[in-house]
Amino acid sequence: MSNAWEGFTARHNVGYVLDGRVARVLPFGAFIEVADGIHGLLVGPDQRQVGSSVSVRIAEVDHDNRRLRLIAS
Repeated sequence: MSNAWEGFTARHNVGYVLDGRVARVLPFGAFIEVADGIHGLLVGPDQRQVGSSVSVRIAEVDHDNRRLRLIAS
């Protein structure tokens, strides 16, 4: 995962818009797969179903914890 994360963050910065797929929906938001093995959290109520496509913008990259915070685009 380290190489995938490093490669992804080298090409994608805050503000970058991506198309992703809803991987998991929870009461507080949804985890969006934006690349193979790379997931970010889209916070807030979401009516999307697992597997549906979504356009998101990277709002924050937490390099230490390897986390992405996403917002709807």
